[in-house]
Amino acid sequence: MRKSTHLLLVPAIAVLTLAACKSKKETPAQPVQKDTGAVEISVPFSGKEYRSDENAFRSKQVGKSPDIATAKKIAYQNAKAEMAGNINSTIKRVTDQYTNQRTVGNTQEFENKFEELSREVVNMEMSNVKEIGEKIFKEPDGSYTYWIAIEADKKTIFDKVDAKISNDAKLKLDYDKKKFQEVFDAEMKKLAEEGK
Repeated sequence: MRKSTHLLLVPAIAVLTLAACKSKKETPAQPVQKDTGAVEISVPFSGKEYRSDENAFRSKQVGKSPDIATAKKIAYQNAKAEMAGNINSTIKRVTDQYTNQRTVGNTQEFENKFEELSREVVNMEMSNVKEIGEKIFKEPDGSYTYWIAIEADKKTIFDKVDAKISNDAKLKLDYDKKKFQEVFDAEMKKLAEEGK
């Protein structure tokens, strides 16, 4: 009887040993973080098609108000202001690179005049942006949250800047449209890469 008990103990010990080894292997190397209670929030218009790329400047913004029309107006103004800032900074980078690559008579005067014309174009174009999406949420407190996505065509903006430069006698002397377009297109490609 004693021999049969030993024979039963050997398999039982083997099973327990394997189970212990298996449970050690499944234990993760790093402790699992405790639940923080944080909730992931989905932001409207976060997809790639709502980001600036090599063909268009895009912007999305939100507005909140007890009145739906006011919420839309706030969102629209915020989106246009953001887009205007993006266009202006892109054109500034293009101007800086262009003047560094070209021999321009009075570089500072060229840059200042160029930026002034660019701002004029951007201000004009902000009235011609295209709405590409809107979402409206009614909040529990009765107010409205309005999301809007807008777009401005790169070619249209370039053409307007080009026309303004071509009509300015001083700027036209130092202006090479082809070279400027190359720099502009390169900056738009960078914008597309940043948006990925």
